[in-house]
Amino acid sequence: MPEITRDTYADVNAHAIDGWNSQGWEWGTPLSHEEYLEARQGEWRMLLTPTKPVPREWYPSDLSSLRVLGLASGGGQQMPVFAALGARCTVFDYTPSQLESERMVAEREGYEIEIVRGDMSRPLPFADGEFDLIFHPVSNCYIEEVKPLWRECHRILKPGGRLLAGMDNGFGYVFDYPEEERAVYSLPFNPLKNPDHMEALDPVEDGIQFSHTLEEQIRGQLQAGFQLVDCYEDTYGEGRLHDLNIPTFWATYAVKGVRRIAT
Repeated sequence: MPEITRDTYADVNAHAIDGWNSQGWEWGTPLSHEEYLEARQGEWRMLLTPTKPVPREWYPSDLSSLRVLGLASGGGQQMPVFAALGARCTVFDYTPSQLESERMVAEREGYEIEIVRGDMSRPLPFADGEFDLIFHPVSNCYIEEVKPLWRECHRILKPGGRLLAGMDNGFGYVFDYPEEERAVYSLPFNPLKNPDHMEALDPVEDGIQFSHTLEEQIRGQLQAGFQLVDCYEDTYGEGRLHDLNIPTFWATYAVKGVRRIAT
């Protein structure tokens, strides 16, 4: 395999995720027709992290005609629910098979969705204040720098707009996988800077992944101008860390404020 660099790792990750989807990846399995109909009747839930549903109070009480961006949220799981609730949806993702699932579900259920392929490590191709809500499930572990992403989220949200985000807290990257019995890797986990970390990954099977700190994730949102409203922790749902009830994910509900904190 050619050398993996900052300019090429997004393509490596897209190829890896396409491979996972070909094997029935949980997070790439689209919503069924029955689940879509249930959502239209008010029976629905969505996940930002592996196991805990997002609290209903995190969503606007009426999503009709609101502009919703599914950020790295392809796969046909969340956007169909938002569409069933009347939102005007855009999905932004870099993995072709994830976007194809979005297209398939929209055609099956007869709703419109804007589908945009792009790399979230770069400036987002949307206008200032374009969206009312951004739904961003765990995925920024596949980009090296997250603070620029938070600034872009702040830019494209309307004043008072909501950012609902799921994040890997980085703790799981310390342990041997899949046993999760020994702490073997240093943090931050960054294969582009640490050869030991690159050696721990199979780019074809694992993609290129990065750990991020509380300062990058939570403080990064605050520095971008968001106001934190609520949060919770979650586990992976399986494995030894889950069995020990050790949280490895965060979810946050933040709103766009009027000021950015100087950094």
